[in-house]
Amino acid sequence: MLITRRFKHCPSCGAAVSYQVPADDNRERAICPACASVHYENPINVVGTLPIWGEQVLLCRRNIEPRYGFWTLPAGFLELGETSAEGALRETDEEAGAEIELQNLYCLLNVVRVGQIHLYYRARLLSDRFNPGPETIEARLFHEHEVPWDELAFRTVRETLQRYFDDRRAGRDFALHCADIG
Repeated sequence: MLITRRFKHCPSCGAAVSYQVPADDNRERAICPACASVHYENPINVVGTLPIWGEQVLLCRRNIEPRYGFWTLPAGFLELGETSAEGALRETDEEAGAEIELQNLYCLLNVVRVGQIHLYYRARLLSDRFNPGPETIEARLFHEHEVPWDELAFRTVRETLQRYFDDRRAGRDFALHCADIG
């Protein structure tokens, strides 16, 4: 499995790092030969929501790369100092300008090849009016048959939507789904 290394230089002193296995570890880490700092690279968390209005879901059309012009659920990178739920609320407000009531964590998707974990919460929309931010061209509600499946930005969005519509059709509880995305 190819994982992109994030460190070329030491964040502490600026010297070029080398990757090697420290004596008390079992995997390569970025080690600074100048100051002996060891730097760990951990997965990035992406948090978002699956906003529901009746039988419709809210999608946002991306105004940024990657995947400019494609549709996605409101989501983005978790910031330091916030919980995953707080981040999901923030991202939904920033990207869609949507008022929501956050519900249960619905999908946890490991995207190992890019070092990310995607967490999507179900959310009940409190209004069908949206005020998208600068990262969004438009925010719009879709019935299942209207979802632009061939224009979805990310596989995690497709997986989350498919699981939701399958659960709804089958009358199942909206329990947590966990999966690994290849």
